[in-house]
Amino acid sequence: MRVAVVVPADPDLDGDARELVGGLVERGDAVIVYRPEPDGYGRVARVVPLDLPASAGPRDVGAITALRRALREEPVDVVHAFGLRAGFVAGVARPAGLPLVVSWSGDLGPGGMRRAATMTLARLVVASADLTLFEWPELAGAARRLGDDRLRRAPVLAPDLPRPERDRDQVRAEFGLAPDAPLVFSAGRLDPYHHHDVLISAATRWRELRPHPTVLIAGTGPAYRSLAAQIVTHRAPVLLIGERDDMADLLGAADVVVTGAATPELTREALAAGAALVAPDTGAVPELVGVGGVLVADEDVDALDAAVRALLADPDRRRSVGRAGRARAMSWSTPEEALDEVRAVYTELARAASNDRDAPRDLR
Repeated sequence: MRVAVVVPADPDLDGDARELVGGLVERGDAVIVYRPEPDGYGRVARVVPLDLPASAGPRDVGAITALRRALREEPVDVVHAFGLRAGFVAGVARPAGLPLVVSWSGDLGPGGMRRAATMTLARLVVASADLTLFEWPELAGAARRLGDDRLRRAPVLAPDLPRPERDRDQVRAEFGLAPDAPLVFSAGRLDPYHHHDVLISAATRWRELRPHPTVLIAGTGPAYRSLAAQIVTHRAPVLLIGERDDMADLLGAADVVVTGAATPELTREALAAGAALVAPDTGAVPELVGVGGVLVADEDVDALDAAVRALLADPDRRRSVGRAGRARAMSWSTPEEALDEVRAVYTELARAASNDRDAPRDLR
């Protein structure tokens, strides 16, 4: 197969695309990746720079023109775009008859103008895509309301989580914590959509516990200053630890892991690691977590406080939740199974497009 993969400036989408591209190349497929940065895929596939911002703007015109020219100069069998932004650009740029697959993930926005803009973009994408791959029923329901009946469920992919290199005590020692200190962990971009402020507010109440838990939040982003100010002002037992490449160590050492609706990757990793997970009961999270975690009302400090306290006070309950989460993760597709499903979609669409081109025309 000859496949063009289009990815915007979004780390989560780029991570999903990177896994797919690596698998396709291993199977012998020829892949060209169109993305903002010219590198990042090593020797896995050829990367063509494409000025494709994560949000809409006048630069879309340039991206559409550049991608249209590239697809004509180097024909492919199918285009796979990740996210609505890439789906819109690829849908306008592709030559007539070239199949387009769009992976729709993430959420629809919290409401207001942002959600309205997302839905407008989604309407354009579902009208042009030959097939929409969605992760969660919420997205499928939105696509159907927009008139899309060409939908398939994308496989939930089990994360490739390495074995921890350090044990519980070694992780605590890095941060100057006692071996018996309870540890709560979270991660994600420091922005309003990840609701780290809610976790910090709950952690402020945990100073009364003995020993009191320490919260580690991994990640960087524009809300760093405001979150740091909140921590200092309220003397919250929280450390902002920046970007990390030792997620397996941190998940393995944590007594409780707290995730938000905007962090599906961390949610999957926490379940796979067998961590005692607390997650919001909003969007696609309940289906992802199932009985593998404790669900609480989104942005509810009282609910989050109570859930974490209950888990910290009950080691048996933590172990039970962790076992259920690991069992949940074991039901997901392996990378090989997911790749087989996606390649089957490519083959089906390419064959249909070829048949359409070869069909006799009525010239009367």
